Amino acid sequence: MSLASALAEFRRLEAAADPLTPERFLRFSDAELLAIGFSRQKARYGRAIAAAIVEGSLDLDDLAVVDDHDVRRILEAIPGIGRWTSTIYLLMVLGQPDVWPAGDMALATSVGEVKELGHRPGPAEMELLGEAWRPWRSVAARLFWHEYLARRRTTRG
Repeated sequence: MSLASALAEFRRLEAAADPLTPERFLRFSDAELLAIGFSRQKARYGRAIAAAIVEGSLDLDDLAVVDDHDVRRILEAIPGIGRWTSTIYLLMVLGQPDVWPAGDMALATSVGEVKELGHRPGPAEMELLGEAWRPWRSVAARLFWHEYLARRRTTRG
C-alpha cells in the first residue's frame, strides 16, 4: 500500500469513527470496514489490536516504560503484528534512537541507491550495513526514508 492510499484510508476511518477509539473500532461491521478500505485480514488485525486495548492486555502507555525486547514481545503477541510493525512502533511512536528496520523495502531501496550497491540489499545485508550508524540507526533510517521519498518526487515530475 502506498503512503497516499494509507493516508486516505486512515482519513476515511477517522471520519467514520469520529472520534476514533478502540471501542468505536470494534463496533464497525465487516461491510463498514470494507467500505473504508480495510481488507478482511486487516479488519481482523485491527479488531485484535482494539480488543487487546479494551481488554487491558495491551496498555500503550506501558510500552513507553519497558525495554525494546518487551515492547516487541507484547506487540507481536497480537495477531497481525509482526517484526516490521513492532520495529516501526519503536522507531516512530516511542522515538527509540537505535532502531533499524532491516526488512523495510523503502529503506533497503534507498540504502542500495545511496551506497550505489546496484541492488536492493536483503534483511541480512541491511543488518550488517546498519551497524555503521549504531547507536543512531533510527536517525539514519529517517534520513534514508527522506531520500527515498525525495528521489521519487523528483523523478515523477
